[in-house]
Amino acid sequence: MATATVAALLSLTVPGCSAASDEARAPNAPTPGTSAPPAARTVPAEPTPTPTPSPTYALSTAPRTIPAVREHVPARGPGWKPAPDARVVVAQADKAALSDEAKLLAGELRLGFSDTEPARRGDVELALGAKGSGPAESYALTVGDGRVKITGPDEAGVFYGTRTLKQAVKAAGSAPEGTVRDAPAKPQRGLNLDIARKHFTADWIEDRLREMGDLKLNQLGLHFSDDQAFRIESTGHPEIVSTPHLTKAEVRRITALAESLHITVVPEIDSPGHLGAVLRVHPDLQLRDVQGRAVKGAVDISNPAAAKLVDELLREYLPLFPGGAWHLGADEYQALVVRDPQASFPQLARAAQQRYGPSARVQDLATGWLDDRADVVRPSGKALKAWNDGFFSGGVTSAAKDIQVEYWTGKEIGARPPLEYLREGRKVVNLNDEYLYYVLGQPNQFTYPTGRRIYEQWTPLVLRGTTPVPAQYDDQILGGRLAVWADLAGAQTQAQVADGIRLPLAALSQKVWDSRPPQQPWNDFKALADRL
Repeated sequence: MATATVAALLSLTVPGCSAASDEARAPNAPTPGTSAPPAARTVPAEPTPTPTPSPTYALSTAPRTIPAVREHVPARGPGWKPAPDARVVVAQADKAALSDEAKLLAGELRLGFSDTEPARRGDVELALGAKGSGPAESYALTVGDGRVKITGPDEAGVFYGTRTLKQAVKAAGSAPEGTVRDAPAKPQRGLNLDIARKHFTADWIEDRLREMGDLKLNQLGLHFSDDQAFRIESTGHPEIVSTPHLTKAEVRRITALAESLHITVVPEIDSPGHLGAVLRVHPDLQLRDVQGRAVKGAVDISNPAAAKLVDELLREYLPLFPGGAWHLGADEYQALVVRDPQASFPQLARAAQQRYGPSARVQDLATGWLDDRADVVRPSGKALKAWNDGFFSGGVTSAAKDIQVEYWTGKEIGARPPLEYLREGRKVVNLNDEYLYYVLGQPNQFTYPTGRRIYEQWTPLVLRGTTPVPAQYDDQILGGRLAVWADLAGAQTQAQVADGIRLPLAALSQKVWDSRPPQQPWNDFKALADRL
């Protein structure tokens, strides 16, 4: 009797063993299963076999993704893997909102697509939850009963759920049984790209957008005007545009792709410094010191014609960038890095006193310039940004409170430590040049950032140098971006830049998505990044 029972069990269970099931039993992957075997046939004159036990599954583990999911509720079950007849399905009520996300995922996983039929076993279903059902950009991903359901309170959250599913399948061949609940720690997460000093093609930028989307990054800064070049087509001032440059058609293509990946493109026309490309054809607007020497890249902010030209550019480009943020620049205005700005630039000192009173200084005139440019952009509804060294203390006027501080350095003359901005109640974005500056050619003691250093040492609280600010200010720090600056544009090719920022960008994505220390060591994280 015992021999017959063992033989019957072996005859039913042995065919379930396969190379595929062994692979699925790799560490951190769910134990695969099959549907219950059919009931054993009763054979006359033979003893009735004992019932075949149901498949037993180990408790699932979290999917392996970058950034790592913040919460996974494990369960026992076979998980989900793509099958030939599986589809990505969108509920009819969510068709307009989620069809793009569904079609993208269907193409990536080679699945069918439907927005007219209900989900069935084997499908992936996308749906919007009720408004306010979770934090912005959050999602829940549930695997059970042979299907996947991804929900979120907004389209971005559902999209990020599809990124988790895509990565899970890429990493392990399947998504584990159970429920992922996930949301970002920081609302701003991304890459800043200097396309002024080095021309990056539209195709290259689009490749970075796709990479960012998979990493759940949501902001691409485009610094397209500097001393070396002005890199986007202009109809209002074609004389300032450099060759090569992006056409407006290419920019529209970039912003359309970004929008589909829930990435905001943040343009920057830096002023009143870094305008050398404009000044080459408008030398009458250039700042000159008391001895008549031209100041590199700086416009004369006491000259109304300079403000007129910059405002014309702002108004021309506002419609080209439909995203919800704009960068006003404001860094490194050379009139303010000399020992005595009032003596060196008497025309600026007079203009400051005429506008703000006898105790006003050149820094007040620079602050007024920043506020005036903010007034031009503000009616668009876009969030306003400026570099930290464009904010000054001790003057008779101050920068508008709604301008976010993009903190990059404490090394510049007159640069203020981060706590000064935080104590004023300002919102701050982290672009710490100690960790997050990828400067081509590594001039001025810059070194290329490594993913490992960001992963193991940096957090959004580390705004300047290597020391974090107190945790009580965490809510005021909106996030961070890795910044590529092309100081020595020929030092690397586009391909080398893409390769050089791959791991730093992945590490950044982990640290802005989850504020807790990473759970896996760097070598494991790197191996996963290489695989994904």
